Amino acid sequence: MSQRDSGLTGQDAEPVEAITPVEFSPPGEERRGFSFRWRWLYGFVAAFAALSGFATWFVLSARSVYIEVEPFAAQIELTGGLRFKIGPRYLLRSGEYRLHLSHEGYRDSDIVLEVGEEASQARSYVLAPLPGVISVAAGGLPGARVSLGGADIGLTPVAGVAVEAGAYELVVSLDRYREFRREVVVEGRQVEQHFEAVLEPAWAEVSLASTPPGAEALVDGELVGYTPLVAEILEGRHSLTLRLPQHKAWQVPLEVVAGEALQLPEVALEPADGLVFVQSMPSGASVTVGGDFQGLTPLEVALEPGRSHEFTLFHEGYQQHRASLEIGADQQHDLRVQLEPVLVSVRVEAEPADAELYVNGELLGLANQSVELLAASQMIEIRRNGHVPYSTEFVPRPGLGQIIRANLQSLEEARLERIRVVTNAAGQTMRLFFPEGRTFTLGSSRREAGRRPNETLREVILERPFYLAETETTNGEFRQYDAQHSSGTVSGKTLDNASQPVARISWQQAALFCNWLSEQESLPPFYRVADGQVVGFDTESHGYRLPSEAEWAWAARVDAKGNSLRYPWGESLPPPPRAGNFADLGAQSFLTEVLRDYNDGELVAAPVGSFPPNRRGLYDLAGNVSEWMHDHYGSVGLSGSIATDPLGAETGESHAIRGSSWAQASITELRLSYRDFGTAPRYDLGFRVARYLEEE
Repeated sequence: MSQRDSGLTGQDAEPVEAITPVEFSPPGEERRGFSFRWRWLYGFVAAFAALSGFATWFVLSARSVYIEVEPFAAQIELTGGLRFKIGPRYLLRSGEYRLHLSHEGYRDSDIVLEVGEEASQARSYVLAPLPGVISVAAGGLPGARVSLGGADIGLTPVAGVAVEAGAYELVVSLDRYREFRREVVVEGRQVEQHFEAVLEPAWAEVSLASTPPGAEALVDGELVGYTPLVAEILEGRHSLTLRLPQHKAWQVPLEVVAGEALQLPEVALEPADGLVFVQSMPSGASVTVGGDFQGLTPLEVALEPGRSHEFTLFHEGYQQHRASLEIGADQQHDLRVQLEPVLVSVRVEAEPADAELYVNGELLGLANQSVELLAASQMIEIRRNGHVPYSTEFVPRPGLGQIIRANLQSLEEARLERIRVVTNAAGQTMRLFFPEGRTFTLGSSRREAGRRPNETLREVILERPFYLAETETTNGEFRQYDAQHSSGTVSGKTLDNASQPVARISWQQAALFCNWLSEQESLPPFYRVADGQVVGFDTESHGYRLPSEAEWAWAARVDAKGNSLRYPWGESLPPPPRAGNFADLGAQSFLTEVLRDYNDGELVAAPVGSFPPNRRGLYDLAGNVSEWMHDHYGSVGLSGSIATDPLGAETGESHAIRGSSWAQASITELRLSYRDFGTAPRYDLGFRVARYLEEE
């Protein structure tokens, strides 16, 4: 390089160092080294990044929880886990926290706060106020009873009583004052409150005076002082009495209004009458003086002094007693009278002969005797062991020959009497019969008009007592067992009313009804059933069943002497009016055979019991509907033996039917010996129930 090229001239030029060439090395042949040096800015950036990441994670995983507390200004302390408060809300992660709530005048509350998974949640809490402090006074009246909300809190003056906040009824009561009642509200929060009860007097001042003075003043029998006086008497109705020795008592009703003073006029007391104390033996005698009734002995009678008085004493069963008596002023006298009895001879006759007689509870010996009885009401009893006592109230009458007769029942007779008429579970009246083992004849004579070949004469004995329903089973009664059953109609006329006898039922239906009735009364069933069908019966059972032919015939035909009737009403046709419900003139439009000279007023089946009963108290044994019998039907041949309580064969094709119906009118059918049979239901065929008496 020249000096010209370097730009330096003259003396300014510096000596030039010679340039020494070096050996060239191409890049990459030798790696250049790296050196890291820490700076504070790096740490700040790292911390900021970590904090930002944590904050982002917390915000994304936290839940917003709004906590509302009443009162609003209560202090809230939240502990447990990471939390941030933003206004009224807290950012909290799911989990459990401890919440402490407090406010002056309220009870602190410690709560376990469960934060769930919902993004936004709210919790509301109400702090319980502390009790208030109350005091109660009664206008300076001490000792008044104070109750608050029904709880007794003491006697006035009451002070410093802690009471929970709320509404209460304040009641303050004090003897002789009207009760004070008021609704009060206790604020609580340790606030002191004072309540003042104003008690109003429940009495008034009553001024009393008498001539002469010094009389006892009694209000409702209680002494309140001596006249003259001013008495404080409670409000209301009272009885005021002034009493002074040797003077008549003075009495008046008194109406007192609280707070209203009452001045009574001065009372002039009258001198006392003489007093007579009347006694009689026996006591309870009526007493009249001068014909005026005074009462029953013993009693005290006040009499005007200085004159004679006529006493008369009366007592039932005793002679009158008269007495005259004069008494001085303010004197006392005792009148004692022994009354004379009036006795009447009465004859008593009783069976059994060794029964005993009791009069007014006193044993007088054997009942069969004549006794002298007081001419007044007497309680007569005749007793014997093992028999029901006879008891009656008896009044002997003088001058009459009177007899008391009693036939005592044994306990067994009384038991049977009680069960002679009963009501079963279907509402039917059952009558108990005792055939007593007397022989009677079934069937009819060959010479009897209308007789059928199946009416063979045969002897029968009934020994077992049995019940028989007074009436045929009605539609209403049967529908308790089978609600769907209908007896239908005939020529547009119904057979289905509740009071009409049930019809159009088979023998099986009737027998199953009997078993159902036994079940209702917890009786052993009479009929054995398999697959819904009757397959036999139990002769020892006292459950309900259909009557046997023999029982039906005995009840319908046999009179008290053992003779058999031909028709229900007697021995000849036509039937008298109201004899029963048969095919009559009214039914000739739809029946082919009717009684031309009879009209019973019923076209088809009548309500049961519409016609008079027979001599045994049973209805419709003839007429209305024919009746299924228990017995299987079969021809009856002659036999020398007498059947006892026959129930017929255990098996057979059909069952016996007895009794005529509303659709029948021939001589054959109207007879009580008429026997029919069948297997199918009919519109004029029903049944009645029976059962044996349970043996004890």
